[in-house]
Amino acid sequence: MVRNAFKMKLKPGFEAEYKKRHDEIWPELASLLSETGIQDYSIFLDEETLILFAVQKINADFDFDLLPNHPIVKKWWAYMGDIMETNPDNSPVAIGLKEVFHLD
Repeated sequence: MVRNAFKMKLKPGFEAEYKKRHDEIWPELASLLSETGIQDYSIFLDEETLILFAVQKINADFDFDLLPNHPIVKKWWAYMGDIMETNPDNSPVAIGLKEVFHLD
């Protein structure tokens, strides 16, 4: 497993709605994430900046091109697009982060 981290940005005033939507994550989306090799996935919110920090463990051979083209993921992005900064295809603006320290 490899750790993968990235940040996204929430629009002001949608903190509770973002949490609610994730508390009610669609079972088919959760299954898809697991089936494609994503485990131990967490998202944290910096309430001062509205930056969302995501960290997940992925299989070493994880296919980064699979999920963005999947209909369930595209539907989720459309559902979340009104409360996050997004790209023209509704995908969240996600910026990968470089790991500089880890302690087991």
